[in-house]
Amino acid sequence: MNPTAAAPVADAQRHDVLDALRGLALFGVLLVNLRDFSLYSLLPADGRAALPTAAWDRVLDVVMAAFVDVKSATLFAMLFGVGFALQMQRAADDPSAARRYLRRLLLLLIIGIAHAWLLWWGDILRYYAALGLLLLPLGHASPRRLALIGLAVALFALPLLRPLIPPLLPAVVPAAEAADAAYAAFSGADAGAAFAANVDYDLRMRIANWSLAFFVLGRLLLGAALGFAGVLQEPQRHRQFWRRLLAVCLPLGALLTTFVLLRDHGLLFADGWWTGKAARNVSSIARSASSIALALAYMALVVLAWQTRARRVLGAFAPVGRMALTHYLGQSLLGVSLFYGAGLGLGPRYGLVGTVFAAVAVFALQTWLSRWWLQRFRFGPAEWVWRSLTYGRRQPLRRTAPATLASNAA
Repeated sequence: MNPTAAAPVADAQRHDVLDALRGLALFGVLLVNLRDFSLYSLLPADGRAALPTAAWDRVLDVVMAAFVDVKSATLFAMLFGVGFALQMQRAADDPSAARRYLRRLLLLLIIGIAHAWLLWWGDILRYYAALGLLLLPLGHASPRRLALIGLAVALFALPLLRPLIPPLLPAVVPAAEAADAAYAAFSGADAGAAFAANVDYDLRMRIANWSLAFFVLGRLLLGAALGFAGVLQEPQRHRQFWRRLLAVCLPLGALLTTFVLLRDHGLLFADGWWTGKAARNVSSIARSASSIALALAYMALVVLAWQTRARRVLGAFAPVGRMALTHYLGQSLLGVSLFYGAGLGLGPRYGLVGTVFAAVAVFALQTWLSRWWLQRFRFGPAEWVWRSLTYGRRQPLRRTAPATLASNAA
């Protein structure tokens, strides 16, 4: 392959099922992140109980914990790992591929830091960029080895490192006090105060949530294993794999999720021997395993359904997935504008019920915009900037003729 001819993947080379999975994962991420955008997550327990939607919020909280919360982030991270594998496969004969991949991740790191410090403290792109560097030396490992390493990191890193890492970290303001200060700044009308509080809260949360790095790394490796195995590129050839994966992961994920929910709500092993260190580690492993199992089950369900008439419905998510970076950043901009005091100031007054309605409305808008945009342009705006900088030259953006999106084909 001629390095000077390297270019982003053409439309005909795209895997629409991957784009649909990204779109679905992005909707789940939006549902979860709106807790933070709306400032609901910063409210103390008595503040949540005082909301008029409190009864419904408690129900939604359990439903989202069971089906959405960590599962959507897990699926999103695994799909980034799949994307890495696809890039390495396409550039197998290109000596400049590694250098271009490093540049791509450096740019993503810059985007993530700007997103976190200028807009919203909860950015995840930084982790994808920094930890994506670790995927490069593992790019020649077998899919089985990548999967085993990914599972080991995802399941056992936190129990093993919990006694070692926290003592090495600087002390931070107690969680309740930091949340109160952030809520006051974000709900106020002073944009400057909100900006300063955002940076401060982000730094505190990076220290408090140190284990997030291992959460992301394990899932990136699992996604890379799937990508190198080729089971997503040619799903029809690997239908039996997806059926077996679904048969194992769906009941396992359901069982582990039920265990975790009962444990979290004090309905299972609330006292006695289950309160010790060993029990805490078992709960941590079960929690991580449940999210991975259900995320894989969701993936298998979509891949299998894609090979049926349901593809027409699932295809609606593919355009959103093709513009995932643009929409991820756009969701933060819309969320902050709607709920922060410097914007419309809606705040958490409508509880989780309000965030669900907001998620549906925002995602419906993004779905329509995606179709409109991609019929006229080859990339989303953020994707176009990212790719142009990655390849060191301006990529053609406008289509020469209106496109018909392939994801709607039966």
